Amino acid sequence: MNNFQLKRLGLLMEPEPGNPHEVGGVLNPAAVRGPNGNLYLFPRLVANDNFSRIGIARVQFDDAGDPCGVERLGIALEPEADYELQANGRGGCEDARVTYVERFERYLMTYTAFSRSGPRIALAVSDDLFHWRRLGLATFEPFRGTDFVGVANKDASLFPVAIPNHRGKLQLAMIHRPLFPGSLPEETDCDECSRMVDLEHESIWISYCPMELDGIAPKHLGLFNSHHRLATPVEPWESLKIGGGTPPMMTRHGWMMLYHGVHAEESNDAANRRLCYSAGVMILSKEHPRTILYRSAEPILTPTDPHERDGVVENVVFPTGIDCRTDIGQPDRFDVYYGMADSRIGVATLHVPTQLPTTIRPIVDPPNSIVPLVPTLSEVPVESPTS
Repeated sequence: MNNFQLKRLGLLMEPEPGNPHEVGGVLNPAAVRGPNGNLYLFPRLVANDNFSRIGIARVQFDDAGDPCGVERLGIALEPEADYELQANGRGGCEDARVTYVERFERYLMTYTAFSRSGPRIALAVSDDLFHWRRLGLATFEPFRGTDFVGVANKDASLFPVAIPNHRGKLQLAMIHRPLFPGSLPEETDCDECSRMVDLEHESIWISYCPMELDGIAPKHLGLFNSHHRLATPVEPWESLKIGGGTPPMMTRHGWMMLYHGVHAEESNDAANRRLCYSAGVMILSKEHPRTILYRSAEPILTPTDPHERDGVVENVVFPTGIDCRTDIGQPDRFDVYYGMADSRIGVATLHVPTQLPTTIRPIVDPPNSIVPLVPTLSEVPVESPTS
């Protein structure tokens, strides 16, 4: 086997009839093993007026070891802080990712806090996955004229171990995707077969934060800095936008993360073209995760199932949770938990190949920061020079 192979296992979770917390959908869960070895999901639960909470559910498995259902266990976080609340009683704690950070010996959650100012990355910490303490919003230093302060930001996830920054200093590393004005897929959609991509403003980034120890648990996190532009839209399936997906997990080849890409489906009516959210794989170097070793030329998951094509937002598969199946003796198997049309949660199993598929040598960015998006990987850069 020399390609990434993904197989759908089916629908895992959908809105519970009569549950007011879920009338608008259940979607985009974090997935993490607890201290007792159980697997827990932290799905986004959407109530009326798009009021979103982060729930807790225990995954159930069948005799073959495949996930087959969930047991709802309550609420992990609901909008309470100023940075989670909007006007008229609305608010959001959304799209969590949870990572056990070995240095802190604690679980850290990144999630989207949706306030009057728009979506921002927020963090919380827990000893046991059931009791969470807010750490506030992530803060960022400017970088070479790019200012992340005051910019919408989503789809953040953390590495489980300290990662060397550009100077080799071991720090807490976070994947994130700032949403600069003009970089939403609805805004970048156009009729032309190629377009100009702003590398600074349309990319996935890695940023680093010092890991101070006070006892063991973090009281707060400092500024994220040492920014590095990781990846920008390249292939047709991701031509309008790319962003984070599952937290990085170590594989035989290096750090693996699934990420999402957006394109517009072909249509004779350009004004009514539908967006399509798909998912691909990225492998980052174990020693220097700023280096991309492999990246999907084609998506490994695209909306084809009716649950993925019809829902609150049509044509969406959105991976956010991942679980390595060492518990059943399969270290190359990863179960992927993903949102289906912003309405339900599906699960698929991904097998990592024994060898990485052949990929094209990365090309260094040109001196200007805007390049045309074209349908071949060899004609555009996939990563920036070392910061």
